[in-house]
Amino acid sequence: MRKQLPGGIELRELASDDDYEAVVDLERETWGVGFEDTVPTTILMISQKMSGVLAGAFDPNGRMLGFIYGLSGFRYGKRAHWSHMLAVTREARGLGLGRELKVFQREILLPLGVETVYWTYDPLVARNANLNLNRLGALPVEYVVNMYGEDTGSVLHSGLGTDRFVVAWPILSSRVDWLMTAGSSAQPTRAAAPFPVDESLPETAWVEVPPNIGRILHASPEEAFDWRRRTRAAFQEHLGAGCEVTGFTWREDPEPDAGQKAGAPSVMNRRYYYRLEKLDGTEKQ
Repeated sequence: MRKQLPGGIELRELASDDDYEAVVDLERETWGVGFEDTVPTTILMISQKMSGVLAGAFDPNGRMLGFIYGLSGFRYGKRAHWSHMLAVTREARGLGLGRELKVFQREILLPLGVETVYWTYDPLVARNANLNLNRLGALPVEYVVNMYGEDTGSVLHSGLGTDRFVVAWPILSSRVDWLMTAGSSAQPTRAAAPFPVDESLPETAWVEVPPNIGRILHASPEEAFDWRRRTRAAFQEHLGAGCEVTGFTWREDPEPDAGQKAGAPSVMNRRYYYRLEKLDGTEKQ
């Protein structure tokens, strides 16, 4: 399958040794040369033979700008797909290729009868929360402490562990279909919050995360891990009490960073929140 994007960028399924090598190179570029869980070329190739998805984004000169990789199978007795990796080169970030690769993945999986796509992400990474919940329509279904261990050898994981949300993306749902087809003007983005933060709502909790955990980790590892401890405890408490994560939003920070004006249009001048609701009114045992 192939798909053309504006600017001469092409999305296509990967098929050659050069393609597989380019994926491994981008894995190392993204997660670091010491990353212990790099997927080798042979597994990438074999996965495709078993209804896995391996696709890439390429510039007009044929250079890989990003890739997406996952495995298909059954979960809870239904056809499902686990989207294991997505990466975009540093120079291509900001082009929306992450979302385009997920859309392309969905288009490949729909004819296979897959109903739900699962993947993980760090709840502290606000930009990924916005993409997953607001722009794709996925929702967290589980919080896992150190899902991939304390330290994978990746520069991205050092100092914070690997706590993850497992998200479910119901690719046949009307909401996801609308988000995929309604056009960019209809999709929530970080330019406008999808709903207000309202602490007065009953049976509703709000868990704050930082606007840029990577910047905090670089400047103050202790502060970054304080975010991990606080949010881990909050998510475990609320999810254990029967709440479900139902949204992600933000509001302008009345006390912006030094050098920034209050209300300035900067993602760093916002406070980001997950919304959790007790939808059934019962507490989990």
